[in-house]
Amino acid sequence: MSGKLEFAFAFLSACALASAGCGGKAASGSGAPPQTKVEQETDVSILQVEHPEQFPVVKASESLEAPSLTVTGVVGPDVSRTVPVISLASGRVVEIRARLGDTVQKGQVLLRVQSPDIAAAFADFRKATADEVLVHKQFDRAQILYDKGAISLNDFQVAEDAESKAKVDLETATEHLHVLGVDKNNPSAIVDIKAPVSGVITDQQVTSASGVQGLSGANPFTISDLSHVWILCDVYENDLANVHVGETAEIRLVAYPGKVLTGRINNIGPILDPNIRTAKVRVEVANPAALMRVGMFVNATFHGQKKERLANVPASAILHLHDRDWVYVPAGDKKFRRVEVKAGATLPDKTQLVLSGIEPGQPVVLNALVMQNAAEQ
Repeated sequence: MSGKLEFAFAFLSACALASAGCGGKAASGSGAPPQTKVEQETDVSILQVEHPEQFPVVKASESLEAPSLTVTGVVGPDVSRTVPVISLASGRVVEIRARLGDTVQKGQVLLRVQSPDIAAAFADFRKATADEVLVHKQFDRAQILYDKGAISLNDFQVAEDAESKAKVDLETATEHLHVLGVDKNNPSAIVDIKAPVSGVITDQQVTSASGVQGLSGANPFTISDLSHVWILCDVYENDLANVHVGETAEIRLVAYPGKVLTGRINNIGPILDPNIRTAKVRVEVANPAALMRVGMFVNATFHGQKKERLANVPASAILHLHDRDWVYVPAGDKKFRRVEVKAGATLPDKTQLVLSGIEPGQPVVLNALVMQNAAEQ
């Protein structure tokens, strides 16, 4: 019996020791995780050099300049100087004497149309002419008879009224031929469609042997006087404050880089494009030498009226990188900071305006490209 008690006591002691060991491990395993270390990331806009004297620094000077805005535009015809060519007679085109892009003069024949309307108009004219001759003879005879008392006043007035109506019918038939563009002395079913004004044919809607539907169809040609043209520019919403009706604009052609023309703003669109948030600005420009052609791309520069205080730095101090403009400014302790700026126009003395980013009097590195090369190395 004593042996069994000793065995049971030894077993319980072993279980107690095992339970104590497991509890100790659980306690140690449930402790808090080690604290996370936070390391500050290096500022990529800061550049530290060993010999800052190798990078000369200059102070940005001050310039009083009117704000300017440069946008792209497209040359288009002046709508007020654009005239459609109209054929009042319907029919079939038998000959075309002008084509898209041709320069034509007022009165020049553009196309010939064979029209049944002309034939019907000539038939009405001949009938009206014959009726007028007959009624005139009847009136003359009634005049003689009335003077001799052979007819009553009522019969004479009837003859007089008939003559007046015959004249009206003849005048109407004659005017109809004139409106259709044919000569009453040269009967023909073919009518010549002539240019109403001088200019350039900017649209053509007719081909050989095609049909012309008169006023109900498309105009055969459109003629534009390109001595003055419109330039339509897209100006963003936040730049509209710098654009005013009546101000002048400098126009530079992509095709002729050294040529600068002057135009005047005559309209600012009242509706914004909902997709790109721009308004159409219309500039009227004289085009006497026909340098500007419809569809050309141009750069238009608008100048504000109120001058602003802007920084002016050497052109070499501005770095164009990744479609942005940058300058380097001293940051102390042999460090330089790269600052984004908005560069303006380049001046004749090889300096460049800075519209925003730095202030006049602020020091900048004279040659930003050398500093950038040192940073990359």
